[in-house]
Amino acid sequence: MAVKVLTLTKIQAEQIEQEGVAAYPNECCGILIGREEGERRIVERLKPAGNAFAEDEKYHRFSISPAELMEADKEAGAAGKLVLGFYHSHPDHPARPSEYDRQHAWPFYSYVIVAIAKREAKQMTSWVLNEVSEQFEEQFIERG
Repeated sequence: MAVKVLTLTKIQAEQIEQEGVAAYPNECCGILIGREEGERRIVERLKPAGNAFAEDEKYHRFSISPAELMEADKEAGAAGKLVLGFYHSHPDHPARPSEYDRQHAWPFYSYVIVAIAKREAKQMTSWVLNEVSEQFEEQFIERG
């Protein structure tokens, strides 16, 4: 599997960082919507989502409700776009997927993680789950 390049605009990257800071000490989450061009995934829109995880677990877990995901998928499809993946924050942890993230990930999708340390955005990475190895592979983020 070729790991595609993920293209985010500077404004989109800043929005993910701002959402992460605003949700701190909990995790923020949202949906990446856009298109694919060859080996590139181009994010055209971010759809912030509510963290549907249990209140006392939101500091280290996120969940997007099935209804919210279905709505985003319908909106994307109606506009001729795709749900390309998801983003979330890691409060006071590195921008690397946890074992929990890996166990709950689906192949194909990009998973953007922003590390937030004491209310400050530190690092942003993106990952794709390899369907064969069931491990994450880092995906290059191109800032458009």
